[in-house]
Amino acid sequence: MLVHICCSVDSHFFLQKLQDAYPDEKLISFFYNPNIHPFSEYQLRLLDVKRSCKMLGIELIEGEYNYEEWINSVKGLENEPEKGTRCDICFDNRLETTAKEAVKLGETSIATTLLTSPKKSIEQLKAVGENIKHTYCVDFVAPDFRKDGGTQEQFALAKKDMLYHQDYCGCIYALSKQRDGQKKVADELFSPISKQIQPESIEEKIELYKKRTKLEERGEKYKIVRDKFLNYRLLRAYVECENEILPSYFLNYSIFKRKFQKIKIEYKIKDIYFANRESIKLITLSTFNKLLKSTYHNIQDIINFPPTFEQEILLRNKIIYNNYTFSPIIVLKDIEVNSKYKLYLNALTYEDTRESLVTFS
Repeated sequence: MLVHICCSVDSHFFLQKLQDAYPDEKLISFFYNPNIHPFSEYQLRLLDVKRSCKMLGIELIEGEYNYEEWINSVKGLENEPEKGTRCDICFDNRLETTAKEAVKLGETSIATTLLTSPKKSIEQLKAVGENIKHTYCVDFVAPDFRKDGGTQEQFALAKKDMLYHQDYCGCIYALSKQRDGQKKVADELFSPISKQIQPESIEEKIELYKKRTKLEERGEKYKIVRDKFLNYRLLRAYVECENEILPSYFLNYSIFKRKFQKIKIEYKIKDIYFANRESIKLITLSTFNKLLKSTYHNIQDIINFPPTFEQEILLRNKIIYNNYTFSPIIVLKDIEVNSKYKLYLNALTYEDTRESLVTFS
């Protein structure tokens, strides 16, 4: 039986139930999800599915990530609700490809872990599966493992085995609708030009779960713990002087009350320049290098190859002796007292939860 896999939380439970229900059947997993967006989220879910399949001793095949084809197939259905027509087409796409793969492998039946997802309609999946059954002559196995407390058992298992538990279906439209309803920032869609890994970003989670794999390979005991914190995302910022945009770098956790500010540099203390508004502080590139012990040649180098987020926080604490501040800190190549600047800063702060690994040793 070829089993379409959507994510580890669903598959880890579903595959074990299938093994119990069909003890004589060889199961092969097929990860095919071109709907998942962004690609980094696809990579993260695949990473966790690989671990799950390894734990269960089940072979895993990865399908093609043909996102453009998928996005074209649901064009015009962007505003459809969950379990609507867009989901029908998405199921068609993934299950038809699974059926084609089954025929190629010589398998006679298929199933999908989508059947165990609380957000999916089993009847909707069965209808799609029946159509594919007649077209490709492969049985569609559709057991309902949700009933009799199955969903609670599924989530308990995911918690016990410390699986990555995503909180949206996968596609950009479901994500946007869900975040709008929650009145939360869809930071999954943020990717800084600098490629700096942001707190609680998908990229940070990938690094965390890769580290988890290494710990398991070494046999080290660990826990994944979650802590609440104040997250930050810089959307856009620039510095203007005499109608010219200057190369600049805004440190993380820099915030303005209003996006536009006109400032004047009033004085300088120990290589730090103080502006007349918003507690704004500026430092030169040479001071930035001295404090960070770095060798950046220009501001663009910082943008292209920035320090880590954690290094920026340490740098901020060297400039401002207060861990609870959002005072803007800006890096320019050169600064003079009495210089005037026009500033623009659009940034977000919001409550969030961050995962981290804690080892027992």
